[in-house]
Amino acid sequence: MIKYTPQFLKKLEEVFEENAYQVRYEKGNFKSGYCLIEDRKIVVINKFAAIESRINTLLEIVKVLGAANSLSGEKFEQVMKQLSRQSNVEETTG
Repeated sequence: MIKYTPQFLKKLEEVFEENAYQVRYEKGNFKSGYCLIEDRKIVVINKFAAIESRINTLLEIVKVLGAANSLSGEKFEQVMKQLSRQSNVEETTG
């Protein structure tokens, strides 16, 4: 199970920093909760979103960019292993 803590949010932000993406929290009308400007490597998250929503949004982006091979590095691998362990636990209990 993912723990929705400020520490986990920081870990996700470090995944983006490691891959030269800038994560910014700003107000805006984001239907999906975020805006991804790929050519400038900027991720804009709704600043009014709760920590749980911020984490879920960043995880969604990590999955999309990871599938497109846009993310790599040690922090990315750690997050992906943690997500993999979580999905394995959910499969065995569900």
